[in-house]
Amino acid sequence: MLVQTRALYNGLFPVAPTPFTESGDLDLEGQRRILDCMIDQKADGICILANYSEQFLLSDEERRLLVDLCLSHVAGRKPVMVTCSHFSTRIAVQRACYAAERGASLLMLMPPYHGSGLKADEAHMIEHFARVADAARIPLMVQDAPLSGVTLSVPFLVRLAQEVPLVQYFKIEVPFAAPKLRNLIEAGEAAIAGPFDGEEAITMMADLEAGATGTMSSALCPDLLRPIFDHYMAGRSTEAAAAYARVLPLINYENRQCGLRAAKSVMREGNVIRCDAVRHPLEQIHPKTKAGLIELARGLNPLALRWGR
Repeated sequence: MLVQTRALYNGLFPVAPTPFTESGDLDLEGQRRILDCMIDQKADGICILANYSEQFLLSDEERRLLVDLCLSHVAGRKPVMVTCSHFSTRIAVQRACYAAERGASLLMLMPPYHGSGLKADEAHMIEHFARVADAARIPLMVQDAPLSGVTLSVPFLVRLAQEVPLVQYFKIEVPFAAPKLRNLIEAGEAAIAGPFDGEEAITMMADLEAGATGTMSSALCPDLLRPIFDHYMAGRSTEAAAAYARVLPLINYENRQCGLRAAKSVMREGNVIRCDAVRHPLEQIHPKTKAGLIELARGLNPLALRWGR
């Protein structure tokens, strides 16, 4: 049976990594090349300044520079989602307005938190998202991730969507994402316009079966995820499962061994970027780990491994 999608934005919205030079400066030409590669990977949209973009290692000035560069370079070829998370509602609003004014299609925010012990209560979280929505006037995605340490229950997420209509999208990347997605969709009905998953698409098949209409992976291999999504949405679940089984060892290695370093390492190997360094205090990828990643990638030949050759 053909699956009906309900969202304006759906499909593959991979996260763009932020490339640096050997000295740790932004590599702006490398950023442009990454965006072009991601468009050629047949992504439906691109997310910038996410955690997998090392957003927590960027200065405010660098953030603004990257918003300007990415939105002007993509130039409407794909919708761009800009992450605007911050504990301060005032700063989140400023970031959201800056992105919206420059052409962002939608915004992503984590709930406000600072460390493990400083979090907002539910009333203040709703007000936080409401103020951002009122200021930016474009759709918002809530990022429900373990990194925040904030528990976002299904009843709360439904309430948030109902009270703040621009909160339409939900990236669910907590343990047991599939049942949470299923419960969220059932409880929220039309208010849940865009249920997405994350975590490098490591649970993509289960999440699609639960009703997800999009996935947010890294930029490592969206072209290999494309057949999974397209087969499933066309009702070809057997073909989708086969495509998923083919790519799963690479996704698992990325998720469990490399983290945000994986996409950069493969893009460096494929001459998309010149340097795959992450910023201190993150640890650089171990040479043996990188070798294992590249070996797995070569067996699947993702576009990022050959785009710049």
